[in-house]
Amino acid sequence: MLGSTHGTFTTDLRARVVACGEAPTAVVHGVTVAPGDQDVSGRPLHAPVPDLDRFFRPGSVAVVGASDTEGRPNTGITRQLLAWAERVGARIHPVHPTRESVFGIDCVPSVGALAEPVDLAVLLVADPLPVIEELADTKVKFAVAFASGFAETGEAGAAAQERLAAAVRRSGLRLLGPNTNLNAFERFREDLEGPAVALITQSGHQGRPVFTLQELGVRLSHWAPTGNEADLETSDFISYFAGLPEVGAIACYVEGLKDGRSFLLAADRAARQGVPVVAVKVGRTETGARTAASHTGKLTGADQVVDAAMRQYGVIRVDGLDQLQDTATLLARARRPQADGVVVYSISGGTGAHFADLATAAGLELPTLPQAKQDELHQWIPEYLSVSNPVDNGGHPVGDWRGRKIIDAILADPSVGVLICPITGPFPPMSDKLAQDLVDAAEATDKLVCVVWGSPVGTEEAYRTTLLGSSRVATFRTFGNCIGAVKAYLDHHRFTTGYRSPFDEAPRTPSPSLRKAQALMRPGRRLSEHAAKQLLRAYGIRVPREQLVTSAAAAVRAAGLVGYPVVMKASGAQLAHKTELGLVKVGLTSASQVRDAYRELTDIARYESIDLDGILVCQMVGRGVEMVVGVTRDELFGPTVTVGLGGVLVEVLNDTAVRVPPFGENEARSMLAELRGRALLDGVRGAPPADVDALVEVVLRVQRMALELDGDLAELDINPLMVLPRGQGAVALDALAVCR
Repeated sequence: MLGSTHGTFTTDLRARVVACGEAPTAVVHGVTVAPGDQDVSGRPLHAPVPDLDRFFRPGSVAVVGASDTEGRPNTGITRQLLAWAERVGARIHPVHPTRESVFGIDCVPSVGALAEPVDLAVLLVADPLPVIEELADTKVKFAVAFASGFAETGEAGAAAQERLAAAVRRSGLRLLGPNTNLNAFERFREDLEGPAVALITQSGHQGRPVFTLQELGVRLSHWAPTGNEADLETSDFISYFAGLPEVGAIACYVEGLKDGRSFLLAADRAARQGVPVVAVKVGRTETGARTAASHTGKLTGADQVVDAAMRQYGVIRVDGLDQLQDTATLLARARRPQADGVVVYSISGGTGAHFADLATAAGLELPTLPQAKQDELHQWIPEYLSVSNPVDNGGHPVGDWRGRKIIDAILADPSVGVLICPITGPFPPMSDKLAQDLVDAAEATDKLVCVVWGSPVGTEEAYRTTLLGSSRVATFRTFGNCIGAVKAYLDHHRFTTGYRSPFDEAPRTPSPSLRKAQALMRPGRRLSEHAAKQLLRAYGIRVPREQLVTSAAAAVRAAGLVGYPVVMKASGAQLAHKTELGLVKVGLTSASQVRDAYRELTDIARYESIDLDGILVCQMVGRGVEMVVGVTRDELFGPTVTVGLGGVLVEVLNDTAVRVPPFGENEARSMLAELRGRALLDGVRGAPPADVDALVEVVLRVQRMALELDGDLAELDINPLMVLPRGQGAVALDALAVCR
C-alpha cells in the first residue's frame, strides 16, 4: 500500500454537508462561504483576507493588566507598549481593577469602562478568557494574549485553548496568541528604503536573526509572532502581507500549520501577487515533528506532503535561519531576471571552479560565453586564463581601471542574468576596489550582482561599508547560501510568470461518476479487488476484462469469454497482499489449468481462513511499465494523490511523488518528472516509450475521485497500473480501496 490514514481530518476550513443533496457550506473565521466558493469536496476556494492595518497601526490601545511596579513582568511590557504607541501615534488606555494610574496615565477598572472604542487590546493576564468575553461588547477589533499554558502543555491546555477560540469566534474580534510575545511591537528602522521583508514566526526567538537584518541595512516592515494560533494564524498574515505594496518578500518560521487549505489559499494569493514566500518548516524528522507539536500544540503533517504542497504553490522551503535571512533578502530586493544564465567571476581559477561545481550541481545554468565575448574579455585578462565561464581574471586587473570594464562586459551579455563574484578572503587594497566596482556596476544595471564575502572576520571596510551599504548588491557569507538564494530567485520568477491558480479551475459540481461510486462504498470497510475496480470503472479508469466467479465451471466459462491466456486471483475484502499468499495465478492457457487454479486458490483461502467473495478471472494484459497511483489522507491537507514506480517493489523503491488537490495537467506531469525512475517511461534498453499521456489522465481522474469521495474514501491503491506503449493506454491490474 502507499500508506495508511493519518487520523481524523479536523481542519477549520473543512465544509460539512448537512444532508444528501443539500448545498454544503463552510465557515471561515466566522464568515459563511457560499457553495459557489467551494470545490466539490466542500473546501473553500477563497479565504477572506483580514484587514490587519489597525492591528499593526492602531489608533488606540487598551493594556489590560498594565503595571508600573518595578520588578514585575507586566511593568516592562507596559513600558515597551508605551514607547511603541508613541512611535505609531496610538493612544494608550491602561486597564487595571485597583490602580488609578499607570506611568501617570489614568486607569479604568475594566474594558467596559473605556472612554472610547479601541482598535487593539493587549491582555497581560493569566487567564484571557473572561476578558475576551467582556470585550465582545466593546467593538474591539483585535486582541493579543501573552498567557501560556494552553495547547503547548497537553490535552487540558488544548481544551482551554479551544474554549478561548470559541469565545473569540463569538466575540467577532481577532486574536493573536495565546503563548505569543511582544515582537509585533518592536522598534523598526524607518530610515531604510526599498522593498521590505515581512516576518512571521511561531517562535519569537527564532525570528530574532531575521529581525536583526535591519542592522545590515535590510528593511523589515512587520513581525507577526503567531504563537499558538487559537485564531489568527500564519496563513492570515501571509494573505495580508502579500497585498502590501512595500512588502518584497515574506519570511516565515513555521512549527505547525493550523489548517492545510488555508495555508494553500494564502500561498496562492502570494503567488498571484508575485510576492515570494520563504519558509523554515520544522518537522522533517520524527523528533522535530514531535518537538514542534509539543511547542505549539498543532498538527505538523506528513513532511513529504508539506514539502510537495509548498512546491505546488511556490513557497520556497529552506532549512536554516541563515538561509531564511539570505533568501528572503535577495528575493525582496532583486528585480525580475532578464535571463537565467549565471556567470561566476573570480580572481582565482580554483575559487571559480569550486563555485561553478557547486552551482551546476544545484541546477543553476552556467552558459559558455560566446567567443566574441571571450575575445572582448581578453582585452583586459591575459590570454592564458579561461574566461568562458567561470571568468578568471588572475587578480591584477581588479586593482585598476580594467576591473570595471570586465564586470560591465559580462553584464552586457544577453544570456547573463546573474553575476556572482566569490571573494574567499580580503586582499586590500585590490579587494576594496573590486567591491566598489561591483557596487557601482550593480547600481547601473537591472541585472543581479551577488558577492560572497568569505572572510570569517567580517569587519573589513569593503564588506561592512561598501557591500552592505548597497541595496543593489546581494552579499552573502557562504557559497551554499548564495547558490540556494539565486536558485530560489530564478525559480520564483519562472513559477510566477504566467501563474494560473489551480483553485480557479477546481471542480465545483460533482461528476456523474459520484452516485455510481457512492453506491459501492462500505463505511469503515475495505473493498474487495472486484469492488475497487468497479470504483475505478465508475471514474473512467480502464481495468482488464474480468468476471467474478464462485465455481470451477463458471471459471472455465469466464475464461472463454475473457479470452486466453488469463489471470486468476482470489477476491475478498480482507485481502491486501495476494501474491505473498499464493493467491494469484498467471498465464493460464487451458480449461484444465483454470479448474486446477480455482481449486488451489479456494483451498489456500480456506486454509488461511480468508473469506472470499469469489475468484476473479481476468484478461492478461501485455507488458508495460508498472506504476502505482493512489490516494491517502493527510491530517492537514485532506486527500492527497501519489504516483510512483509500482509492482511488488513499490515499498522497497519508495520512488513516489505526491500532490494536494486541486492541481492540473502540468502539475501531474511535474510529479512524473520528480521520479528517480522517470526514464523507464521514456523507454530503456530497447523498450518502447510508455503512454505517458494515459498515465497523466489516470492521475487526474484519481484526483477527481479523491475530491468527490473525500467523505467516503480513506485510501486507494492502484498497483500495478500497467502503462502500455505509447498510444495503447494504461490498465489498472489491481486495486485496493478503504472506506472511511
